[in-house]
Amino acid sequence: MKIGVLGGTKGLGKTIAIFLEKEGFDVTVTGRDLKVGHEVSKEFGVRYSDDNRKIASLSDVVIVSVPIDAVCDVIIEIANCLKPGALILDVASVKEKPFEVMKEHVPNNVEFIPTHPIFGPRIRSLEGQVIALTPESKGEWYGKVIKFLNEHKVRILEVSPKEHDKMMGVVQILTHFSYISTVSAILRLGVDIKTTRNFASPVYNLMIDIIGRITSQNPYLTYSIQKENEYGEIVRDVFSKSVNEIKETISNDNENEFVEIINKAIKNMDDIPSALGRSDKAVDSFTRELSYLKNFINQEVGVRDIYSNKVHFGILNEIDSDFIILENPNSSTHTKLKLVNIDVLSDSEFIEWKVNNLPSKVYKLSTTFSKNSNPSIIKETIEKIPDIIEVKIDDVCSAYQMDENMIRITFSIKTFNKKSLKKVNTLLKGFGAIIN
Repeated sequence: MKIGVLGGTKGLGKTIAIFLEKEGFDVTVTGRDLKVGHEVSKEFGVRYSDDNRKIASLSDVVIVSVPIDAVCDVIIEIANCLKPGALILDVASVKEKPFEVMKEHVPNNVEFIPTHPIFGPRIRSLEGQVIALTPESKGEWYGKVIKFLNEHKVRILEVSPKEHDKMMGVVQILTHFSYISTVSAILRLGVDIKTTRNFASPVYNLMIDIIGRITSQNPYLTYSIQKENEYGEIVRDVFSKSVNEIKETISNDNENEFVEIINKAIKNMDDIPSALGRSDKAVDSFTRELSYLKNFINQEVGVRDIYSNKVHFGILNEIDSDFIILENPNSSTHTKLKLVNIDVLSDSEFIEWKVNNLPSKVYKLSTTFSKNSNPSIIKETIEKIPDIIEVKIDDVCSAYQMDENMIRITFSIKTFNKKSLKKVNTLLKGFGAIIN
């Protein structure tokens, strides 16, 4: 299946294109910047073109992922180029305008589904993410899209374009507007946010991180989100009135009215206990991984960069609230990693990564044990030692030359760390073995 992602060299379009390429689709991205387009093509294995109409004519599925204010123009540009029987989607965060344009300009033999992935380009998996679909009708392609999303455990919202845009007025516009207003106020106060973290509760830190996530995206995109949704002005006006109302109750020493405002707002919350539980988990995440890693000081650990998926491993030398420092076990070099950008590999994940990425070697080990010893149990015990990949019993025979009550057991031990053999020797000697 050929998929064209128009505007797929940056942002969400790029994320979608990379994901679909990994799923085995033949993906072509378009974009105006030829240099960026060729870089994306080379790095991620997708095709690149600067011709929207050409790619639209060749694709079975066309995904429009250009800036919000250009979506309708691009749909009109390519509408008469679409293949008969094809599917066109857009991924803009407003749906009423694209819906009307598709309905007017897309040929009858092409299916269209105005779509909104309610997540940003930094996601690591589709599982649990929300995608809103606003179809006019449900053709053959609609069933295929639903099946694909269900297979990837996506939460699907089927909604009208109008209802979608109203809800985005709260979920996106109000949220972004209030957070941007907050960080702008901090700037006006002349306060350094980094300094405030020294005095901050986990809740404040969480809020600042969320603000950072929102404000770090393309500011032109943020502006378009505010401007293109026709319910935006209403939402911003209501927010401003609420801010002024609360400000006046405090300025006028009206405690009762202030409390009443809060109580009314709380009654509109859907599930306070669940909200507390989810926020507790988010707050706890600030300290959980830090506490866990502190148990591995001077021990070997493996961590994965959550954005590049690159695995780093080494001896954990230092750790603080921001960084960890790993020492390469095979050299004196050190790697400094930002704590918020890594996941700690579990024991099984770390072993699997080592098996697939580090060179290994098989060593022969001849031992002598009491005749009553069980070679299989000894083998299983050796396999539990870190960095031991596989243990085989090559031979079991009587050791008459030493003592008729002894047996000689020869093992083949596969490992990627020769130092682990010292641990094997120490373990076996503790069992009363003689290392030959």
